[in-house]
Amino acid sequence: MKVFRGFHHPELAPACALTIGNFDGVHRGHQAMLALLRSEAAHRGVHSCVMTFEPHPRDHFAKVLNKPELAPARIATLRDKLQELERCGVDQVVVLPFDAALASQSPEDFIQKVLIQGLGVRYVLVGDDFRFGAQRAGDYAMVDASGQRLGFDVARMNSYEVHGLRVSSSAVRDALGRGDLQAVQALLGRPYSISGHVVHGRKLGRELGASAEGAGNGFRTLNLRFSHWQSAASGIFAVQLHGLTPEPLTGVANLGIRPSLDPTDVNGGRVLLETHALDWPATLGLEGGYGKIIRVELLHKLHDELKYDGLDALTKGIAKDCDDARAWFASRHGETNRQTTRDRI
Repeated sequence: MKVFRGFHHPELAPACALTIGNFDGVHRGHQAMLALLRSEAAHRGVHSCVMTFEPHPRDHFAKVLNKPELAPARIATLRDKLQELERCGVDQVVVLPFDAALASQSPEDFIQKVLIQGLGVRYVLVGDDFRFGAQRAGDYAMVDASGQRLGFDVARMNSYEVHGLRVSSSAVRDALGRGDLQAVQALLGRPYSISGHVVHGRKLGRELGASAEGAGNGFRTLNLRFSHWQSAASGIFAVQLHGLTPEPLTGVANLGIRPSLDPTDVNGGRVLLETHALDWPATLGLEGGYGKIIRVELLHKLHDELKYDGLDALTKGIAKDCDDARAWFASRHGETNRQTTRDRI
């Protein structure tokens, strides 16, 4: 899959079948739409193409209006969104910077300059709530009329439902906010995960609990820091960690802003995902995780972030989280064994 920032690139395919949207989370509704897009692209002998936006349009308007509360909680980072789009078999993605110029562009100009001149669309697939252009004045009917006049096909896909529930990014955000990761997995069709490069932090975890029984080198963490991301999920989770060893590692992770620590520290109040592997592989050594790209699957929420009074209380809290995560994984393993026994019967 090729990724382009903007549409002024000679490497872009001269014609495409296109869908447009934020695709936050790339949930099962998105996946169904992308499968249809690929089929229509193959039928026409053109590339399948997704147009998405960064930042999210609501992020842009929240900044312009100086109302940060209008910015939406995000399901996925741009990295994770692009990875999921690639898994869905998309040929190319155009990431448009959502800025004042794009926000003020008329629907007619968007169709002519972006869709026709920029991308050479032969087919456009949109969702049932599609709006575009300045003041969100453009809609499906406008694109359809333009397609009939300018020679490209237009289709609209209705809502996708699972067990009577409309699958949407809003539904995924709501489930993440409740900490209902089973519902999230049903909506996404996969476990919820976050990926990124491991960065250096304060290395406080090595000191916390280093002398506690079984703590070894303390609660060493693998840190993923996100500069401009308001996560839809937060709290303490039992997780699986991919990317360090051939087999996934079990762990416990804190996703949030770490309220027990100084907000002026290296994290600076930004969202941080700190993951502690319950059994750190000796082959990695103390520095073995830095710079690596890891993927952390959030499988079960233990509790919300807590503010502890002092490092001793924080150490005890982390130790309890580790114990609770081990117990959850043990119960999960037991349930898997029971299911396997029933299957044999």
